Amino acid sequence: MQVVNSYPTIDALYRAAWQAIAKMYNEEASKHGTSMATGLALLSIDPVNGTPSTSIAPKMGMEATSLSRTLKTLENKGLIIRKPNPDDGRSVLLKLTKEGLEKRDLSKSFVLEFNEKVAQNIDIKKLETFREVSETIIELIQSKNIYK
Repeated sequence: MQVVNSYPTIDALYRAAWQAIAKMYNEEASKHGTSMATGLALLSIDPVNGTPSTSIAPKMGMEATSLSRTLKTLENKGLIIRKPNPDDGRSVLLKLTKEGLEKRDLSKSFVLEFNEKVAQNIDIKKLETFREVSETIIELIQSKNIYK
């Protein structure tokens, strides 16, 4: 099976794969009254020490302005609380509540189960090649060497 030929471009293949993954995660998350964005945000918060709010957007690959709505939703649902950062008075630490920790654990189990299922169905060499190719694409994009 040549999947690459099913999609006209490399980015179309990545987009289709990501859309399928996002749909799968959102379907599972909705069964538990949450969403993929919520799960990803919860996974980006250190469960023990909390995380400065300014460092979550880069972890999630989002702009800070896009993240603010998600964080407000987490706060309104009682999944996180904001506390002053003892190391930096200008910053706020996001901490998980008890329910936030439970939802984080649930999100983590979804991610681990997906990764396990993929690993069971794809040869390790193919997964290593996929990782290498993906990392090279990311490096190319980040180095800004594509459009000169």
